[in-house]
Amino acid sequence: MRLIASDGKQIGIVTKEEALRIAVSEGVDLVEVVAKAKPPICRVIDFKKFKYLESKKEQEGRKKQKAGEIKEVRLSPFIGEHDLETQLKKSRQFLKEKHRVKFAVKFTGRQMTKTDFGRQLLNKVLENLKELAKLDREIKMEGRQMTMTVIPL
Repeated sequence: MRLIASDGKQIGIVTKEEALRIAVSEGVDLVEVVAKAKPPICRVIDFKKFKYLESKKEQEGRKKQKAGEIKEVRLSPFIGEHDLETQLKKSRQFLKEKHRVKFAVKFTGRQMTKTDFGRQLLNKVLENLKELAKLDREIKMEGRQMTMTVIPL
């Protein structure tokens, strides 16, 4: 295995027994850093400190990451053309802000017999937003709602 000292200098390629002996003599741990490498890379470091520094790096990465929250746009299966355009304008704004958008078509009463209108409506919405978004979750019935989720390109 390739061994790296606690100060970052390379010791070289050594056997596992020799690496363990070096780690014990320094009073620290032998940690396998890259197992898939040929030969595997190990470090002679304090494992608790290593885990602490790794968690700090992970926290920094998450801090810079923006959690794309899900915005919901509710539609009716028999929505008017102008109302649909208004909702599409709103959803375009959400997509430009890098949010996921969930479209929900709510069926009430006898509208439940016309679920194909809801599917056609969601396909029309997807067609209108194809330059800004792609389908994340397929069109699916959830109780009295038909939903679909899109994510920004």
